[in-house]
Amino acid sequence: MSWALFHRKARPRPLWLATASGIALFASPVLAQTGDESTRSAQTEVRPDLQTPDIVPTTTDAPAVKAEDQIGFAADNLNYDGDSEVVIAEGNVQMNREAIEMRADKVTWDRQTGKVFAEGNVVIKNPEGDTAYGDKIELTDTLRDGVIDNLLVVLDNGSRLAAIRGTRFDNGNIELENAAYTPCPVEDNAGCPKNPSWQVRAVRVMYDKAKNKVRYKGARIEIFGLPLIPLPGLSHSINNEASSGLLVPEIRLDRSNGFEIAVPYYLRIAPDRDATITPHLYTGAAPMIEGEFRALTDIGSFRINGYATYGSLVPLTGEDPNSRKRFRGYLESAGKFQFDPHWSLTYSGRIATDRTFMRRYDISRDDRLRSTFEAERIGGNSYLSIAGWATQTLRVNDVQGQQAIALPIIDFRQRLADPWFGGQFELQLNTLAIGRTAGQDTQRAFAGARWDLRGLTRLGQEVTLTALVRGDVYHSDENLLTAIPGYRGKSGWQARGIAAIAADMRWPFVGEFMGGTQTLTPRVQIVATPPIKNLDIPNEDSRAFDLEDSNLFAINRFNGHDRFEDGARITYGVEWNFSRPGFNVTSVVGQSYRLSDKPSLFPDGTGLTDRTSDIVGRTTVAYRDFLRLTHRFRLDKDNLAVRRNEFDATIGSRSTYAVLGYSRLNRDILLLGEELQDREEARVGGRVAVAKNWSVFGSAIVDLTQRTDDPTSSADGFEPIRHRLGVAYDDECLSIALTWRRDYADTGDARRGNSYSFRIAFRNLGF
Repeated sequence: MSWALFHRKARPRPLWLATASGIALFASPVLAQTGDESTRSAQTEVRPDLQTPDIVPTTTDAPAVKAEDQIGFAADNLNYDGDSEVVIAEGNVQMNREAIEMRADKVTWDRQTGKVFAEGNVVIKNPEGDTAYGDKIELTDTLRDGVIDNLLVVLDNGSRLAAIRGTRFDNGNIELENAAYTPCPVEDNAGCPKNPSWQVRAVRVMYDKAKNKVRYKGARIEIFGLPLIPLPGLSHSINNEASSGLLVPEIRLDRSNGFEIAVPYYLRIAPDRDATITPHLYTGAAPMIEGEFRALTDIGSFRINGYATYGSLVPLTGEDPNSRKRFRGYLESAGKFQFDPHWSLTYSGRIATDRTFMRRYDISRDDRLRSTFEAERIGGNSYLSIAGWATQTLRVNDVQGQQAIALPIIDFRQRLADPWFGGQFELQLNTLAIGRTAGQDTQRAFAGARWDLRGLTRLGQEVTLTALVRGDVYHSDENLLTAIPGYRGKSGWQARGIAAIAADMRWPFVGEFMGGTQTLTPRVQIVATPPIKNLDIPNEDSRAFDLEDSNLFAINRFNGHDRFEDGARITYGVEWNFSRPGFNVTSVVGQSYRLSDKPSLFPDGTGLTDRTSDIVGRTTVAYRDFLRLTHRFRLDKDNLAVRRNEFDATIGSRSTYAVLGYSRLNRDILLLGEELQDREEARVGGRVAVAKNWSVFGSAIVDLTQRTDDPTSSADGFEPIRHRLGVAYDDECLSIALTWRRDYADTGDARRGNSYSFRIAFRNLGF
């Protein structure tokens, strides 16, 4: 039977048992420590059960109600005492009010006092999708306030809260006894019960409505059922925003600094601003402080991160008995701002007090720190960039005064439709100013135009015609401070003109092959350029060239603008692609021939020294998501000796995989000043799933360069650089990793040796 029962209108109060706002107090993103209020003896009491009872939340048969002072009511048996106004319902009792549904085996409702007593498989569900279970509950007839025994609340996001007893007081405060919270699954894939990976347990949880704050007594985090991390005085706010507090500590052990512990403190400044302050304590070094500030503005975002300590500095070249303590640190910042649909600003800045600080504290292994800014305007057919950059070198033998400071770099491009042939014009204006505190200064400006026309012939050939012209003006001084003569150019004012025409033809042939489709595409390109005054011009951005498949068919195969390949040449090659479901092979090989006998600008060892270039190519093989292999090569045109041999492969699934890499650069170089010395290196890495959620991972880098390859190298043909080995656990809400790493080279006070790190992350709790 079902009834629609009416009573006096109740004052609305927050639903603490099953609303997201009330339950969220146990799922704050950040946990703060406010003092030690631990009561350990109570933790030996009965533990709350996080498993869902074997009760199916009913779809109520109670009638829908239209007013907030109405209750829909249904039960198998109903007894009503008119004198005492007590309703006793038994057998699949269902009640609903204001979209809140309750189900129980028995419900006693005193209409005079407004008390509702429910017992036996009690289930309460709110409109947000959260469900509360209990053995016995005392409520008001609003179904909002009361006391519940053996409480379990399952949130809509899968998180759950359990307590032996929960009470809500008249002032809105809440107290839970012997409570537990976890966002982790409590069932395995087969539906069998299991312990959550981690959970927070507390003797008592108290919610202060006036302060919107939750405090815990005797709180701790249990991992795999073991109480490992005590959280004395745990507290946090109940809203969905992050709040200030301590984060999980980081633990490391290495040769340079000894044992390290870092305890981050998260500071919530405003909804769009926060900071993290992390003290780093070491047994073998002075303490260090780390800070990070992040902000989100109306037009963009930025962050600032820094490290600071006061300790001794060991030079790059070895020990210094006279080394004194000094301030050491590192500062970086990055951000992007969008002023309107067209204009934006991006910046990134990095600076360190010395060359070994980054490696000493394992912040980064970069050997150069670059700071940049760029203001951009992007239109429908136009582009404007105003940029600049500066570099701090961390390399052993580099002179900081020789590092370039580029300010400004201005580049403007405008596209125009070709009204005569249907092609496209692109106009470009560019200027660059480079300064050095102890080196050559260079200024450059040029204006150019490029025309491209692409079309298809009746036989299916794809033909692209290109023509470009450019005029350059340069000024430089202190040219003799540049070590390599080919980079200096002539001092003072210099000018040059550039013109080039090119025709590129591709002819694809498609057909069936081995159950798939193959495409064979011969390609021929002809480029002609008049003689250019290259050596009179300083070379700032066209250095360290190497011929490869990516630039073989470029009109100017030099990178940058300061060098432009002149003369006439023909480039030829073939591309082949084979694909079938789940499998794909792509390969390209090519070569070029210069039609003039003018000496080449390209230095020895680059593959373009003679009229006939070396042969370059690339092959990529992919099989589903299991295999991806890429091989790049360059063969000597005279004897087919391998001058460049690069191999990269990824094999396996997401849980078990191997990453392999090999590089061999046998360039046969005579001019060592080009920074193109021979190199040989092997890289390996991988991860193996050894059990469910457990894996072993590792990686290694080995220098295989021999002294016969590079006379400046001290390598002996097999010189390990670095390796690491670790074990990890990962599931839906917990990540643990223990890593051992060994470095084989000293760099100042960043010493070779072993280091160990331990990392733990509690997902869904902000750690």
